[in-house]
Amino acid sequence: MIDVAALGECLIDFTPNGENAQGIALFARNPGGAPANVLAMNARLGGKTAFIGKVGRDGFGDFLRQTLLDSGIDVSGLAVDEKVPTTLAFVQLDANGDRSFTFYRSPGADIMLRESEVDTALLDDCAIFHFGSVSMTADPCRTATLSAARYARQKGKLVSFDPNYRPLLWDDTEEAVLRMKEGIRLADILKVSEEEMQLVTGESDPERGSKALLDMGPSLVLVSMGAKGAYCRNAVCAGALPTFDVPTVDTTGAGDAFMGAIHFLLKGKTAEELRALPEDALREIVRFGNAAGSLTTTKGGAIPAMPSMEEIRSCIASAPLL
Repeated sequence: MIDVAALGECLIDFTPNGENAQGIALFARNPGGAPANVLAMNARLGGKTAFIGKVGRDGFGDFLRQTLLDSGIDVSGLAVDEKVPTTLAFVQLDANGDRSFTFYRSPGADIMLRESEVDTALLDDCAIFHFGSVSMTADPCRTATLSAARYARQKGKLVSFDPNYRPLLWDDTEEAVLRMKEGIRLADILKVSEEEMQLVTGESDPERGSKALLDMGPSLVLVSMGAKGAYCRNAVCAGALPTFDVPTVDTTGAGDAFMGAIHFLLKGKTAEELRALPEDALREIVRFGNAAGSLTTTKGGAIPAMPSMEEIRSCIASAPLL
């Protein structure tokens, strides 16, 4: 049995890595892509995970495949495009470590995944199916993604969705919101940022925004709020939990680590159980996710920065809350 199968982008994040002797900025090649990051966090904690996606037949694609394997992720669902290169993203960081992206993806191999290339056996074997909206920006991957999500739902799997909105990848905002709402309606577990919550619901307040999202169908709504922590809501309770005070270097992958850690603790639960999780249990789960996300910001990159179980437990036990 696979704990989590995720479909979507696996790409190269080129992240800032100082300067050379001439003062020219250097970038480090880091494995990235939100669905792959989510799986890496789960696998780091001991979960069994599988990735479904596509890379190019190039050195970057080979590097990503090996990174997934080294992370303990099943790559039997990773297809290779013979003509289109692996997708690249360059990450820029501001003074607070917050990031922005520039993508080289017109096209990139990740959006070339076809419905026929999705191994439904991986969906049959998984407990949770996770996806995002980056793979919904263009066909053929859009059709492949939505088809896989519907298949997983029909098979009674927990479906998890993180919009992971990247404005530069969409032709217009209205199309992005339409597709994100399509994903939300398929989801049992929904994780959004504050910006995504406001984009979809028109609400900036997490109490009202999370309620609007829950009313769209999910059993559990999680709103990540960066340094402010996270807001969670199900049918019986709602509330905010602060994050942990850590020396932030790079926020890349923090939300994915948060999601991957929460998936790990939700193993074996049904949508009905998520809907009725009592407040104490839900707060414990989200606090665990907050610790994972916080610790990921203390190192550069995403997958290489994912913390261990011991590090998360130590953070929860000793780090002061903001």
